[in-house]
Amino acid sequence: LNFMPPPLKERDMWGVTPFDQMLCRIDFKSLRYEGPFTPPSLQGTLVYPGNFGVFDWGGISVDPVRQIAFVNPSYMAFRSKLVPAAEVAGGPGRKSETEGVQPNKGAPYGVILEAMLSPMGLPCQAPAWGYVAAVDLTNHQTIWKHKNGTVRDSAPVPIPLTMGVPSLGGTFITASGVSFLSATLDQYLRAYDVRNGKQLWEGRLPAGAQTTPMTYTGKDGKQYVLVVAGGHGSLGTKQGDYVIAYKLPD
Repeated sequence: LNFMPPPLKERDMWGVTPFDQMLCRIDFKSLRYEGPFTPPSLQGTLVYPGNFGVFDWGGISVDPVRQIAFVNPSYMAFRSKLVPAAEVAGGPGRKSETEGVQPNKGAPYGVILEAMLSPMGLPCQAPAWGYVAAVDLTNHQTIWKHKNGTVRDSAPVPIPLTMGVPSLGGTFITASGVSFLSATLDQYLRAYDVRNGKQLWEGRLPAGAQTTPMTYTGKDGKQYVLVVAGGHGSLGTKQGDYVIAYKLPD
């Protein structure tokens, strides 16, 4: 079982418009790319599946009774470029902690690492860029895999189509076999049936929630799901300072 994607090719470059696609193809041709282990370069290197794919710090969640693992793989290309230390020291290339040239003090090079996006602000490679999936731990086979999330909060025009967007955060599974995920680039907390992948519910959030939701039992004996919606600086999701709890039905 392997969620690693195949290498990207020029024909995988995509755009909302022909102009978008053309510029993404030019970008692809300009970068060094020999597969997933292509080293950084002065020319510029394509990094795929990217610095937060396929799986990131959020990890996976496991249902030990049903022997199912619930996963949320992401696939989004990045570009990196080495910048000689002398140029880093002499120029205003660093915009912030997450943008522009990162200095790597003491090293001969700084580095620029950024998502490979089209002028419209969407990933250059064709969707889908994010999924939810379940794995049968008894036979190591994928039970189901679905595109997950919309570009409602990423595209210049808020289109609520399920194109499958990256997610940065983890999940959990309740004893009844319901999994929760809030980490997609659109502002939703979603619930899924881990047995078949059916989306059972979604709730709109006031800000990005690139986090891992948690669950607890309240003083009333009811089960709650809690999510922190604070936004994510480098992903550009809407920032906030919300802590929201939802009571689950009996």
